[in-house]
Amino acid sequence: MIYTHSHADHFGGVLGVTTKADVESGKCQIIAPVGFLHEAIAENVIAGVAMSRRATYQFGPLLPAGPQGHVDSGLGNSVPTAAPSLLAPTRDITHTGEELVVDGVRIVFQLTPETEAPAEMNFFFPDFGWLCMAENCSHTMHNLVPIRGALVRNALNWSKYINESIELFADKTDVLFTSHTWPRWGRQDVRDFLTLQRDLYRWIHDQTMRHANHGMTALEIAEMLVLPDEFLAHEHTRGFYGDLVHNIKAVYQRYLSWYDGNPANLNKLSPTQAGVKYLELAGGIDALLDSAQRYFDVGEYRWVVELVNHAVFAEPTNQRARNLQADALEQLGYQSESATFRNAYLMGAQELRNGPPPRTEARVRARSLIKAMSIEQVFDVLGVRAISENLGGIALAINWLFTDMVGSSDEKWILGVSNRTLYATRGRHSDSASATVRISRDLFLEVIAQTTTFVDELKNGTITIDGDAGAMLTIFGNLDNFSTGFAIVEP
Repeated sequence: MIYTHSHADHFGGVLGVTTKADVESGKCQIIAPVGFLHEAIAENVIAGVAMSRRATYQFGPLLPAGPQGHVDSGLGNSVPTAAPSLLAPTRDITHTGEELVVDGVRIVFQLTPETEAPAEMNFFFPDFGWLCMAENCSHTMHNLVPIRGALVRNALNWSKYINESIELFADKTDVLFTSHTWPRWGRQDVRDFLTLQRDLYRWIHDQTMRHANHGMTALEIAEMLVLPDEFLAHEHTRGFYGDLVHNIKAVYQRYLSWYDGNPANLNKLSPTQAGVKYLELAGGIDALLDSAQRYFDVGEYRWVVELVNHAVFAEPTNQRARNLQADALEQLGYQSESATFRNAYLMGAQELRNGPPPRTEARVRARSLIKAMSIEQVFDVLGVRAISENLGGIALAINWLFTDMVGSSDEKWILGVSNRTLYATRGRHSDSASATVRISRDLFLEVIAQTTTFVDELKNGTITIDGDAGAMLTIFGNLDNFSTGFAIVEP
């Protein structure tokens, strides 16, 4: 089993092709780029609930299938709905050029960190002339940051790694395949494909920063730049998944942040506050909507959605505003080459007409991912959930002893409250701690995954707490619960 990179659609089906027993017995090895396990967990941990909600706009799973609804997701028809699984790698690839013999087959690996994923690798079968480019190449322009959210990807390094692939493998490759879309055959076709893919990401990077260094903002650059004919002539360098407008803004954000340098945009009013004032400026909501309708009638849909957005946030129950905004978003969706842009526009329209999904407590969707988390990652997530306003004037520490990690740096931890925040310290205990908890790492992760509780395990005797057990309640009783279905296109 080879994991090409740390995104769930590239490891989440592992239990469909092997078993935990076969991996643990050594019958099946799992090969992955160094850092895979950390990145596979980390990308969706801190912002998991927000990212999964935004992903419904990127992939459109709640849209009805059809020509006026969901057609595609850009890299494939749709996304899986089942929870992903994860088995930890048994062999890390640590450097480019590393070669393994797997079941008698030679494989040469190329590490490509911070490209399409934080941990990613390509690999080559030298005895057959087969090259896997993972998701570093596809038959579309990819995302430099997905609209669901993620860390901004390194467009410059992405281009350089594709160039390295050309140097290492192009002259020996007869078949190139990727994690999505279809193969390429023949050495000249492979070289041409890789060259265009390399140049696409370098062009986006260089031209964005060229104009940024002239003082242009992300919005201005995205409005001005268009793909050259060299890229428009080939479908695999067009924006069927990623979109040039969004990718330009991603490059700008990586270097210069979201802020465009204009103090007028440094601390803007919230959408609801601005909406009320725009209605007042327009002479009331009817006057604003009359103006927006005139622009709609002549096809200026981008301006309509900007204008009517103010009306929706000022008066979210105004049905005329909601319907006009939905009509305009639909038109933008129908005009979008990018499947993710189309899905986002159509999801917005659908929710303006029908409302967002019911708000329910966020499910623990991927327990196998949680069980692979490090102790540090768990404590980081708990910190994000801390209800700061309930922790004023509290200062305490709890020692943790993970009984199945004796001798490792993760055996001892301190989890404490200080200045309304949680902090965690690895490798030692505090002499002034309110309590000491003894628990195995595996059982701790079972509690976090909500397959059991601290109370139940205390009754079972599998956890012991020496000292003030109330200190545990002070921390774990003041953790926020997140819910899905929060509003996006309305307040």
